[in-house]
Amino acid sequence: MSDTRRRVKVYTLNEDRQWDDRGTGHVSSSYVERLKGMSLLVRAESDGSLLLESKINPNTAYQKQQDTLIVWSEAENYDLALSFQEKAGCDEIWEKICQVQGKDPSVEVTQDLIESEEEHIEEMPETSPLIDLPTCELNKLEEIADLVTSVLSSPIRREKLALALENEGYIKKLLQLFQVCENLENTEGLHHLYEIIRGILFLNKATLFEVMFSDECIMDVVGCLEYDPSLAQPKRHREFLTKTAKFKEVIPITDSELRQKIHQTYRVQYIQDIILPTPSVFEENFLSTLTSFIFFNKVEIVSMLQEDEKFLSEVFAQLTDEATDDDKRCELVNFFKEFCAFSQTLQPQNRDAFFKTLAKLGILPALEIVMGMDDLQVRSAATDIFSYLVEFSPSMVREFVMQEAQQSDDDILLINVVIEQMICDTDPELGGAVQLMGLLRTLIDPENMLATANKTEKSEFLNFFYNHCMHVLTAPLLANTSEDKCEKVGSTKSNTICPDNYQTAQLLALILELLTFCVEHHTYHIKNYIMNKDLLRRVLVLMNSKHTFLALCALRFMRRIIGLKDEFYNRYITKGNLFEPVINALLDNGTRYNLLNSAVIELFEFIRVEDIKSLIAHIVENFYNALESIEYVQTFKGLKTKYEQEKDRQSQKLNSVPSILRSNRFRRDARALEEDEEMWFNEDEEEEGEAVVPPVEKSKQEDDFPDSYEKFMETKKAKESEDKENLPKRTSAGGFKFTFSHSASAANSANGANSKSVAAQTSPASSNGSSSKNTALSPAVPAPKGSLVGLVDYPDDEDDDEEEETSPRKRPRLGS
Repeated sequence: MSDTRRRVKVYTLNEDRQWDDRGTGHVSSSYVERLKGMSLLVRAESDGSLLLESKINPNTAYQKQQDTLIVWSEAENYDLALSFQEKAGCDEIWEKICQVQGKDPSVEVTQDLIESEEEHIEEMPETSPLIDLPTCELNKLEEIADLVTSVLSSPIRREKLALALENEGYIKKLLQLFQVCENLENTEGLHHLYEIIRGILFLNKATLFEVMFSDECIMDVVGCLEYDPSLAQPKRHREFLTKTAKFKEVIPITDSELRQKIHQTYRVQYIQDIILPTPSVFEENFLSTLTSFIFFNKVEIVSMLQEDEKFLSEVFAQLTDEATDDDKRCELVNFFKEFCAFSQTLQPQNRDAFFKTLAKLGILPALEIVMGMDDLQVRSAATDIFSYLVEFSPSMVREFVMQEAQQSDDDILLINVVIEQMICDTDPELGGAVQLMGLLRTLIDPENMLATANKTEKSEFLNFFYNHCMHVLTAPLLANTSEDKCEKVGSTKSNTICPDNYQTAQLLALILELLTFCVEHHTYHIKNYIMNKDLLRRVLVLMNSKHTFLALCALRFMRRIIGLKDEFYNRYITKGNLFEPVINALLDNGTRYNLLNSAVIELFEFIRVEDIKSLIAHIVENFYNALESIEYVQTFKGLKTKYEQEKDRQSQKLNSVPSILRSNRFRRDARALEEDEEMWFNEDEEEEGEAVVPPVEKSKQEDDFPDSYEKFMETKKAKESEDKENLPKRTSAGGFKFTFSHSASAANSANGANSKSVAAQTSPASSNGSSSKNTALSPAVPAPKGSLVGLVDYPDDEDDDEEEETSPRKRPRLGS
């Protein structure tokens, strides 16, 4: 026997009822002493290792399917299959198996599949003849239909009926009767034929499928299945398959076997997905062989196409050729879409090889061209192909776009083309935009980024994305929240987004969902971007949208920021008075108990439970008068309680200091000398080798301490002034600055006489008689000299989020 006849693929059925490819090799049958019997041996094609060693058990049921498959079970949950390259090889091994078991090689199954002893007793013995089929005549159709339907509940009777149908060429005779009935318009006969053909499909026999799905018979089988008795009018499936569904060869296929296999697979898939009704629980296993039939057909098609490099090279050449007309390019893209869809049937290692072949031939540059085309169908098909590539290997796509950035403008980068397609989706429901947003999220997800000893994909790609792509993603958001709106943010409900239509709101919601994802996963990069663009203020303009879902997206963005409990963000929020639009939205919502109300309440409840002191102080001092009337939850009273407890703690700490130190200047700077903040100054400067407080001997008198404290304050102020002067003030081209173009106006409007905002209606809390000089920092009050506001320094060369957490450089610790 030649090597090609011996060549087989070994498959095993996994727990998910999917076939796993165990490798390709050459099969033989020989006596194995260790197993005490004739056995099937498969040695790997690559290295000669043993892929399979299986004894031919006399009682095992072997099944022959599709002329090139042998399937059997070795244990209760361990199924095996040998897929032969040639029919002759399959026939030879099948004869060996039948010889060992004493069976006639003409059978397609060597043993009856008996489910229980009781069933075996009820059924005819193995030696009994096959089922006697009624003569294939019009007046016998009802009897034939009853027979086919009656055997479906018994595995043994199904096997016997299948053998009878096969041996007598019965199916072709039935299909001849179908043509007669249709010509005579014999509706009753057509209904019986529907039941018969459907029942034969449920026999689940590959040998019968080979007959039914042959070019000669398949359209008549489809015709029989059009006459479902439960339908008032027959379906027109044949008309669709012959006139509507046109097979186009984008590049001529010279292999007639491949062309026939493609036609057959499409039609059988149509029968399974469209024609046959959804099977009941009882019927769900009846079509497992049909599923396997389609599966192995697809594997064969993909393998044959993949091995034909000349064919694929020609397809890519025409796809990227500027001279190719639009209709032809559309056909080429649709071909690749179907090609990639078929590849999903391959096993992981084969699928890897498939996509690597496409990448080598240049699928990504080709997609870049077609995704920017005007034709909606072409763009949709290109998006589907892109999704297959991203799901297969996000790293492969990321590597391509980073290399591309070194030689192309930002506007034509593949990832920016994807973002623009998302932004420009014309579908009112933005179906395509939602799909693209999911792909973008996969690409920017650090969880699937690789880190090796030589390079960190996370830092490289995120630096690339924020430098080259983020401005494209946020452009619609910034365009719809103009600066004049930001200056009046929250001051009046009439400041709505323009245009505030549903489609724009849907798009902005998708963008906000991506930005919220970035806040959770890109700590350093997104923080830098938010500060540079004053992005949270722009986002909160959307709280005025008439579309509640968009206002909720804006609120969710702020909630994620606050959820990080990052004092850097907290100071940005308080300095910019960014709670004002949120509280205005809560008050404008009135007494309505809805999702917006609950989401705002949850935001403030989180701040209370987590005891975020700087935010609590800001909220109580600026907004409590407007919020104290809300009594259906205890959140705001709880915030006031937390605030007063903290003030009492600070007061007790102040009282513990000797009376000689309680000067007006000290009281003015009380907040600057909280315990954590003082520890930071001492620790940080001691590490740098600068003693802030000169060493004092234990015998020093307490009267000398004021002088030491004076020196401490002077040194601290000098260092603070130096740090403020040296703060990095980068531009929007790539830096960080802690100045906000709108924060001052927002703060001033809070105290303006004509302002209608919440801040204008409230005043700093004075329940315990404290002077405003002693209250927490608010946007309308200059920061005390001892405050840490603004004293932050982000290292310029910080690469990624992990380095931010683990960097050995000492950064200022922000006080609570």
